[in-house]
Amino acid sequence: MDKPAAAKAPFFALSDHALLALEGRDAIAFAQAQCMSDVAALADGQWQWSGWLSPKGRVQALFALLRAGPETVWLLLPDGDAAALKAAMERFVFRSKVKLRVPEELSLCGSFGAPAAASSATAATDAKGRVELDLGDGTTPRTLRICSGCTAPSDPDALARWRAFDLAHGLPRPGAAGLEAFTPQQLSLERLKAYSVRKGCYPGQEIVARSQYRGTLKRRMFLAHVA
Repeated sequence: MDKPAAAKAPFFALSDHALLALEGRDAIAFAQAQCMSDVAALADGQWQWSGWLSPKGRVQALFALLRAGPETVWLLLPDGDAAALKAAMERFVFRSKVKLRVPEELSLCGSFGAPAAASSATAATDAKGRVELDLGDGTTPRTLRICSGCTAPSDPDALARWRAFDLAHGLPRPGAAGLEAFTPQQLSLERLKAYSVRKGCYPGQEIVARSQYRGTLKRRMFLAHVA
């Protein structure tokens, strides 16, 4: 008798995540000039960890940045306030042909199962138009899905497990406490390849480069286990 197929890991709502869309002819250039990662190095359908800094090099927001198309960038914010980030970044649009929008029609959900087609830094879109990212670590599979009309249920235990996974792999999740007191290096974000010191100017870049090449860091982020 054939063995029954293993049940697929269910999806659950990522209710503590938010999404901000940058859309328009200059969306890629705007993201390259504002975000701390090298957005221009991404092909359509690829993603990377990134963030937005203050002029003093302090992290204002941390997110997964997906180049969803030639004129579309999505910022996926764990613990983030997409409306607040939108208002803050809009001050730097000036004459750029880019529109910032919080897509109310889209929802984020997660699963501790392998994605159907996404792999590593390359996202995938299924026949229903749902976009999946591979957020696993090579041992434990994990999928983040962006979809319209999502019906994934709330699951506080799964959500807590998702957050614990992030923390264990170097993604700070302070919640409402924010990250504004820290530079990318103090948060050890080189583990996630979340910032660049070579791509050119962006807010806080001078502080980041100085810390990288001339400074001595007095604070770093480590993972500790206590009783």
